[in-house]
Amino acid sequence: MKSVDVADLDCIYLSYDEPQKEEFWIKIQNMVPWAKRVDGVKGSDASHKAAADASETERFVLIDGDNLPDASFFNTTLELDEISEHAVFRWRARNHINGLMYGNGGLSCWTKDFVFNMRTHEASTDNDATDVEFCFDPLYWPMHDCYSTTYPNGSPKHAWRAGFREGVKMCLDQGRKPTVAEFRDRVHARNLDHLTIWHNIGIDVEHGEWAIAGARMGTQWTMLSSWNHKQVQWFDTLEDIWNRMKDQDPADIIERYADELNTQLDLPMNLFSSNSSAFFKQHYRSNYANRGPMEKEK
Repeated sequence: MKSVDVADLDCIYLSYDEPQKEEFWIKIQNMVPWAKRVDGVKGSDASHKAAADASETERFVLIDGDNLPDASFFNTTLELDEISEHAVFRWRARNHINGLMYGNGGLSCWTKDFVFNMRTHEASTDNDATDVEFCFDPLYWPMHDCYSTTYPNGSPKHAWRAGFREGVKMCLDQGRKPTVAEFRDRVHARNLDHLTIWHNIGIDVEHGEWAIAGARMGTQWTMLSSWNHKQVQWFDTLEDIWNRMKDQDPADIIERYADELNTQLDLPMNLFSSNSSAFFKQHYRSNYANRGPMEKEK
């Protein structure tokens, strides 16, 4: 067993076009003075390889551009054995929009070897499991603990894009699009729970309506239209979609897809009010407790 102090690892802040990235970078530098930054690299695969290039340690911590870590994380120690020393760890993040706590936007810890050998997203070789996600490699480990907060609502576009991407990805079965008939049986129950929360919670925060609109839109386009869901990997495609609909009222988009998602996919459409959303988020996290940085998700 090998003990690795997180404070001894390089820490890379990976930003692209997040509206709060400069503000967050200042806060991260104050929290993690040894942090480095990679900014503006297009493509999920390419940007992660740029982060690996920037790291001088074989294992490094990655912070997304809309994430603020908990300072306590940098006091933790990783206990690595012969298997885990090669694994990537993705800890949960608290989502500021809807209160969800899962890997989306969370802190991660990679090895340079893993990053340089992976081919995902825009570099994927037509593989359903890697076209839109990292997480299906057996050495990519989702972890139990939550050590940060993600703020994917810095602007209407940012919030819509976050919701749209999750509205797509939560519909998939290990990257593959199920048929409408398969949907309820093939999609993981936890993903269905997360999808329902993305569809209905968050109107209490700035631009939260846009995240809900994006999530409902992403699900409808993926499951109930001929749109190719693999296009979600391309930020230029998402930019084009956003530019075509950014002048619409998000409330209209939320309402537009409600009946179809409910009747054809049996998804509950119950938009929570501002007060109800805030109450849900407070209750949702009230019984959650960390168990240690090496505890994996069950």
